[in-house]
Amino acid sequence: MKYEIKYDPSYSMLVVDLEDGERITGEAGALTYMTPNISVKTRTREKSLLGTLKTSLLGGQSLFVTDFTSRGGAGQIALGAAPIGDIMKLEVDSNQGWIIERSSYLASTHQVDLDIRWEGFSRGLFGQGLFMIKTSGTGDLFINTFGAIDEHQLGPGEQLVVDNFHLVGFSDTCEYEVRKFGDWKETILSGEGLVTHIEGPGTVYLQTKNLREFVDWLWVLLGPRVARRATMRTR
Repeated sequence: MKYEIKYDPSYSMLVVDLEDGERITGEAGALTYMTPNISVKTRTREKSLLGTLKTSLLGGQSLFVTDFTSRGGAGQIALGAAPIGDIMKLEVDSNQGWIIERSSYLASTHQVDLDIRWEGFSRGLFGQGLFMIKTSGTGDLFINTFGAIDEHQLGPGEQLVVDNFHLVGFSDTCEYEVRKFGDWKETILSGEGLVTHIEGPGTVYLQTKNLREFVDWLWVLLGPRVARRATMRTR
């Protein structure tokens, strides 16, 4: 499979050239464009442990993916993410899997398994509307970020404390634990909620921007206007 990551690092788009019968799986809603001979099938990606992803554990969320397959000749497809940021390819094989934040998933080749029912799933419920996906198998995994990708190599026993909204993913060789950020007073005053303590060996990927902070910043600008219009309508 041939691919190109265009317009990186800020406005990245993944362009994939597929041979006849070749398939790539992408996040539902990530399609930018495709040639007419690409067939599309959207499905729920799950293990059968609980039967459906729409459970109270996930806050009603579902992990939908779309299979794009080229039919009757070569085809091309482009995928992009909503956040303004970068795209990176990670390799998945028998010696290297990844645990990635759900919103960081963009696409993967068909032999990469996306598992949200893995051992430690309960620890993957990171709070604040986030949950983690474990990838295994063999193939290519494409991740996207809000802002630039920040890479950290951890040796055995080395640790890193990461704000959950900056966490993209890490090697499945790492150990991790989700904790509150300090005591209740520090949590309230700092604006932080939960952080993840990650211990190597392995690689950790972060994103330089925080989507929650970006939304809060937008509301500072838009909130007064919304309030004024609401007041005018009630007069």
